[in-house]
Amino acid sequence: MAASSANLSLLSKPSTTSSPPHLLFNLPKTLSANPRPGTSRFKCSAGQTGFFTRLGRLIKEKAKSDVEKVFSGFSKTRENLAVIDELLLYWNLADTDKVLDELEEALLVSDFGPRITIKIVENLREDILSGKLKSGSEIKDALKKSVLELITTRGSKTELQLGFRKPAVVIIVGVNGGGKTTSLGKLAYRLKNEGAKILMAAGDTFRAAASDQLEIWAERTGCEIVVAEKDKAKASSVLSQAVKRGKEQGFDVVLCDTSGRLHTNFSLMEELIACKKAVGKIVPGAPNEILLVLDGTTGLNMLPQAREFNEVVGITGLILTKLDGSARGGCVVSVVDELGIPVKFVGVGEGVEDLQPFDAEAFVNAIFS
Repeated sequence: MAASSANLSLLSKPSTTSSPPHLLFNLPKTLSANPRPGTSRFKCSAGQTGFFTRLGRLIKEKAKSDVEKVFSGFSKTRENLAVIDELLLYWNLADTDKVLDELEEALLVSDFGPRITIKIVENLREDILSGKLKSGSEIKDALKKSVLELITTRGSKTELQLGFRKPAVVIIVGVNGGGKTTSLGKLAYRLKNEGAKILMAAGDTFRAAASDQLEIWAERTGCEIVVAEKDKAKASSVLSQAVKRGKEQGFDVVLCDTSGRLHTNFSLMEELIACKKAVGKIVPGAPNEILLVLDGTTGLNMLPQAREFNEVVGITGLILTKLDGSARGGCVVSVVDELGIPVKFVGVGEGVEDLQPFDAEAFVNAIFS
């Protein structure tokens, strides 16, 4: 900091508290939000052995305790699939073909996708005709087991993989309107509540309101934030400065927002490669996670987006948003099976705590009550 003192200016923003002004870089403007009162479950830094491992486990434990949120969040998908219970209630062997045809239709309507649906139904048919499944309840259990195996086999690493070196760097990507910035804010809230020191980076330098939106989330969650001072600043520069600050000041996790972009826009997709390289120069091995935010209301239409983003930057995990407003929850199974990319979080409401860590068993129980 001493070597670059000529490039620093002493700035502060009006605040309702009497906190002191903060030093700000000319390129990125930094804002510090006052932390909320209260204590987290534990206090530690990423330098301590196993910090990120414990952080991931705590988040997963919280997911298991919040199953009611997941259950209510998938209510519309569950309503679509409720017909399965009716079909199986008075099931008998003579009606097997008719029942399985209607079960197939219910799965397709919920966006399980043709390939997965046929695979599930044909496996059930084989087990029924061989005598392995002899009642409606056994068929229902076999259905749930089949869906669970599809998710866990292809997308088993649902915990955040944050490595062993601080700061861990997470880049959030996606198309416009998918909920990237909101997801980042909710993720920051969850991580901070578990004891992590979070720095946000406003890398969405194209949308004028994006930085303002993220600043609101910073204040709301008690996190600090780095934003570009100049219009049309390069996202890679903002992210680079944020990660540098995160490294120098002992932050545990740097959460990086990026501009929304269509997966068909080659030049904007190339910018993500520059962002990825920029943070890797500051912290070897970064980014630890590149999370793609997908709008759950689009159902199977999300697959082309996911394929393209994955091909360009290598997606490590998915955040599926707006599933509470969709009856197409089967797309969760489709996207995992098609791409082999794990779902890390699901958005099941508008509240700050409604970005839920994905738990495959809770998901299956929520859609097949």
